[in-house]
Amino acid sequence: MQRKQAIDAFGASSLVLFSLVLAVNQVAIKLSNDGFQPVFSAGLRSLLAIGFVWAWARLRGRRAGLDLAYLGPGLLVGAVFSVEFVFLFIALDLTTVTRAAIIFYSMPLWLALAAHLFIPGERIGRAKAAGLALAFAGVIWVLADRDAGGQASLAGDLCALGAAVSWAGIALCARLTRLSELKPEAQLFWQVCVSAVVLLALAPAFGPLLRDLAPLPVASLVFQAAVTVSGAFLFWFWILTIYPAAAVASFSFLTPVFSVALGALILGEPIGASVAGALGLVAAGLWLINRPARG
Repeated sequence: MQRKQAIDAFGASSLVLFSLVLAVNQVAIKLSNDGFQPVFSAGLRSLLAIGFVWAWARLRGRRAGLDLAYLGPGLLVGAVFSVEFVFLFIALDLTTVTRAAIIFYSMPLWLALAAHLFIPGERIGRAKAAGLALAFAGVIWVLADRDAGGQASLAGDLCALGAAVSWAGIALCARLTRLSELKPEAQLFWQVCVSAVVLLALAPAFGPLLRDLAPLPVASLVFQAAVTVSGAFLFWFWILTIYPAAAVASFSFLTPVFSVALGALILGEPIGASVAGALGLVAAGLWLINRPARG
């Protein structure tokens, strides 16, 4: 598609659907943890995703494999990817989708702070600073309120925070290393290949690998590998080639909103006043952080 200067109807509807898929993914992780130990589940997801990403690259007529010229940055991003999903899968095993989503999707807050420090030309202005303050206040509100939102595990909440920071680290790896020279599917291929090895090797240290194995956890795991990792992640990279990055990123505040709604509808998680208030602060903050700069 031709490069565009603003989000049109196709872009808006696609990004809303993308946000919804990411929200469904939070529920899918929660469900797959019922059948598989969380770290083992994350490792199996990466292992399955290798095949899907390879097939997608071949379908596009692109080279599918690991270019050893990028071994150093590839191993680095794969390691950070592994850390992110150790944290996220454990978080969703210990706490609710509602709480984990609000904290996890504060990632642009940590990325904006890191970009301010490490990426030239990405300084924090007044509007972005206000957004950072609002999003940070929302995260603190969730962490501090131990009575609302159902299954409130401090360890789970802190794992969600670790996952958000690790996600920001992946973005920095992609920007500040030679990985920026690679196509999106090649970057993702490094991440899933390295993380499959790391996560499956670590899994036995976190307890028995299988829990109550049933069709729903298995289907949830396949959905994550086929739709979220291999489909949604590559879609995100593709749509960034068409629309302005700031405009695309401004839709990120929809995902925690959808996640909270799905947690309530599918899993019966309660939405208290404090959860709603924290969600509002994080969503407003993310909108300010990602709002396109005006000339």
